[in-house]
Amino acid sequence: MADADGQADIVQADIIVVGGGPAGLSAATELKRLGVGRVVLLERDHVVGGIPRHCGHSPFGMREFHRILSGRRYVARLEAAAREAGVTILTRHSVLSVGEGEVSAVSPDGPLVLRTGRIILATGTREKPRSARLVSGERPVGILNTAALQSYVHLEKLTPFKRPVIVGTELVAMSAVLTCLFAGIRPVAILERNTRPTARFPFWLLPSLLGIPIRYGTGISGIGGKGRVEQVTTTSSAGQQTIACDGLLFTGQFTPESALARLSGLAIDEASGGPLVDCFGRTSQPHIFAAGNLLRPVETAGWCWAEGKRLAASVLSDIRNGLPGRQGMIRIHAGSGIKLVVPQEIGQGNLPRSLPDLQVRLDAKLRGTLTLSAGDNAIWSRAIDSAPERRILIPIAAIHIPPEVTELTLNATSR
Repeated sequence: MADADGQADIVQADIIVVGGGPAGLSAATELKRLGVGRVVLLERDHVVGGIPRHCGHSPFGMREFHRILSGRRYVARLEAAAREAGVTILTRHSVLSVGEGEVSAVSPDGPLVLRTGRIILATGTREKPRSARLVSGERPVGILNTAALQSYVHLEKLTPFKRPVIVGTELVAMSAVLTCLFAGIRPVAILERNTRPTARFPFWLLPSLLGIPIRYGTGISGIGGKGRVEQVTTTSSAGQQTIACDGLLFTGQFTPESALARLSGLAIDEASGGPLVDCFGRTSQPHIFAAGNLLRPVETAGWCWAEGKRLAASVLSDIRNGLPGRQGMIRIHAGSGIKLVVPQEIGQGNLPRSLPDLQVRLDAKLRGTLTLSAGDNAIWSRAIDSAPERRILIPIAAIHIPPEVTELTLNATSR
């Protein structure tokens, strides 16, 4: 989209949504249903849908459509709903930067500048690659992450391996197992560094029901193979062992896709890896909002869909009446035992919050107490018994903050 001189086209829109996963599609659709004029959604891929579009298995859609759907059918319904509502969807548009009322993008047709009053970032999350996991060894063919596996199997109709080793026991690892089952792939083992599975019961039972052995307290120390993966070397309390295989699948260890937010100068919460946001989903730049797995790794498609829908109400409230000023927000700090907390700023009142709860993750398994404190004074506490990566919710409406308090610290302590 460029003129004859190669200059970028200028497009006007009321709201720009960056990212076409469940959160972005939901926010865009709801904004149109609420009466917003022109809503444009930009997606860098050739199709929308985010992670679920790779998934040929169920269950998706119970919260949104009250039906059990495969990932691909779920995405098709989300897209159809957005288009029916009047959302303008532009695929193959990579966003280069977002700023004060402006989004710069590029597509196969050339550069494009979109002028707008509000911007929503919903760029999602990604799995950590091998390099970020510091796994040494050869670099043969057959080393993938879950998204690549699902793309091979469900989109390209290819089988990348037959007897892989899977690393990780997050929920996405169970998704990978289902994809393998669909493609006739038989994993030879699942490895987990921790002493227990990350996925909740009963999901972690799936490998055992299929006869796939799980080795806890075990990590990868080397990869071998000429041309293709032939074996992996594992390390555990029992020492080093070698597993013959023809592929290696790294799952989980998600991180928010926050490069655009960082390049655009938004404040980043280093604990979550995503942009710092308040309870209305506002980033450090008040005209830019964020939702979905950009805020934390990682939530389900249904959770992100609901969050995007709530964000639409917050954005509309901002457009019509304005949201409370940032100077009135209370900062929440992640203290001892806390891996992350989202949102990082909260306010009181009855305005629609896209993030009505403090969402908390722990550093490690803990039986003890969550405490929210202003200095040395505890203003809220609750007993907990939770493993890491479990979602813990604290309703913001239940937190009674004394006047003049501007900062709170959340700690998790054992009994």
